[in-house]
Amino acid sequence: MNAPLYLWLIPALPFAGFLINGLLGRRLPKWLVTTVALLAPLAAFGVVLNAALSLFGFGPAVSSLPYLETCPISWINVGTLHIDFSFVLDQLSLVMLLVVTGVGFLIHIYSVGYMAHEEGYWRYFSYLNLFLFFMTVLVLAGNALLMFIGWEGVGLASYLLIGFYFQKTSAADAGKKAFIVNRIGDFGFLIGMFLLLANFGTLTFSEIAEKLAANPGWQGGILTVIALCLLLGATGKSAQLPLYIWLPDAMEGPTPVSALIHAATMVTAGVYMIARTHVLFDHSPFALSVVAIVGAATALFAATIALVQNDIKRVLAYSTISQLGYMFLGCGVAAYSASIFHLMTHAFFKALLFLAAGSVIHAIGGEQDLRKMGGLWKKLPVTFAVTTVGVLAIAGFFPFAGFFSKDAILYAAYVQGTSGKVLWFVGLVTALLTSFYMFRLWYLAFLGKSRSENKPHHSTPWSMLVPLVILGLLSICGGWIGIGRFAAFLTPSVGARPITAEESAPLELIISLGAVGVALLGWWLADIFYRQKPERPAQRAADFPVAYRVLANKYYVDEFYGATIVKPLLFGSRYVLGGFVDTAVLGGAAWLLGGTAKFSGALLQRWQSGNLRSYAAWLAAGAAAVLLFVVVPWSTVLASLSAIHFGVAGH
Repeated sequence: MNAPLYLWLIPALPFAGFLINGLLGRRLPKWLVTTVALLAPLAAFGVVLNAALSLFGFGPAVSSLPYLETCPISWINVGTLHIDFSFVLDQLSLVMLLVVTGVGFLIHIYSVGYMAHEEGYWRYFSYLNLFLFFMTVLVLAGNALLMFIGWEGVGLASYLLIGFYFQKTSAADAGKKAFIVNRIGDFGFLIGMFLLLANFGTLTFSEIAEKLAANPGWQGGILTVIALCLLLGATGKSAQLPLYIWLPDAMEGPTPVSALIHAATMVTAGVYMIARTHVLFDHSPFALSVVAIVGAATALFAATIALVQNDIKRVLAYSTISQLGYMFLGCGVAAYSASIFHLMTHAFFKALLFLAAGSVIHAIGGEQDLRKMGGLWKKLPVTFAVTTVGVLAIAGFFPFAGFFSKDAILYAAYVQGTSGKVLWFVGLVTALLTSFYMFRLWYLAFLGKSRSENKPHHSTPWSMLVPLVILGLLSICGGWIGIGRFAAFLTPSVGARPITAEESAPLELIISLGAVGVALLGWWLADIFYRQKPERPAQRAADFPVAYRVLANKYYVDEFYGATIVKPLLFGSRYVLGGFVDTAVLGGAAWLLGGTAKFSGALLQRWQSGNLRSYAAWLAAGAAAVLLFVVVPWSTVLASLSAIHFGVAGH
């Protein structure tokens, strides 16, 4: 069954917006730039919504629908290699497209108010549309090569948006850091693609799945290597250990960029890629275990760092890394539907929290330090209300969106035996820390006495308030749609999670109540530290100075990478390549070639002097040489010289 041909409009519309504003935006009036920038994602969302309604509907027969593909266009034909340019639409890509275009459109609206007085307004929106273009290509791709084009494209757009304030050194450096770190992960993705070609002869996801289904006994081995290479790519894009270091610095970009790229879309691309290639991971238990361990370790690691961060956006950045760890944990226990469910709800409440933080920053003149806020709930009542919703959602309180998706992951981990219970415990501790640091942010920013020298002096425009309210509603009820249906809906795309004998409805209820209990404990601890006894945080920091410094300095990971990787590379490029190779080898070769050319030129200069008398002399000398060569019997001369030589030697 073919999907409607209009699927190509989903990426084409944002690309048209990019072209119009990118090429003409400098000369267009601001209202027209805004209109083009908003219509592009809105129209793309409309196409996605129409496809969802016409193809999938709302009935129970949804789960039986086949894999839908556009009419493929022949792209690469080399020998036996055949790759089509084709877009696919199934349950998995549909959910992702609704998130990307829907949340993306809300962030575009928010940006109209937030970026209203910024230089390069047209440039910002052209980059934003370009990002949506590449992200939709990544999601719709029917093969790994087309996905890789979207994969690299979102990296480029992210670099442009993170470094939007390119005249600011920290922003320019953050953009470069994101670009370079992601190249490390992308190398793994490339190696994985080469191995897929070598072992499957194709990069098309459906064909790979068919070949694995025809060989159910094919386990581990090269499949493990391929899966681990793809995992390396995913850790780069989705900011997991050890390649997470770019995402906190990416907060140097405009706040709406953080909400779009680093909360709702780009950073979830790694999770999406693992879910899309789940058949490979399902045939490698070792690779799945590595995914789960990386996710659990990253979730806990990032949560501990978030405990002591004072920049409101960096708290949310480390929270994003931690929540992405939950998604990897879900994939690692083969609960792909739970992972995608959390991806969707996380897009709602994390985009909400970033945009609410942007509203605070916008209102108090650009201040981002939580220690210089406080008492804002009266001045920013709508922002306070939606932030409260976002905090309750990410902490996992019932009935907010995060409760359903996060608990689904924790439950799936718990029923996987002893190793699963260890992963569940790590996830539960992370949930406690998440609740604590998010309520810490809530208390420091909105409650208590104002500690800011800057009083709120900007009114929040409607273009910023409307997206906040919509995302707030989605953060409340966005998880309800997953009750009893979400896993069944995604089963045709990601398969069903293996059921274990340990599972039961009472156990699931107990796991959920335990998660809510630790969320309440985190809130209670934050209340003690930041409302009842606000002097305690400083006392505890003084009691444990080493631990506090380690967390405040993010475990010194950046310093470690700088000392062990960056500095040796700089030394090698500056002194080895720049000194010996560049100066001695390449410079010496250039000097030799230059000297030879100069000497040859000097000789030729004498021959080609332009002086007739000189030419006549050279002509006479040449004629004499020729005559000497022709007339003299050189064979007789050489024979005589040889006889003389041997005669002398014998004497």
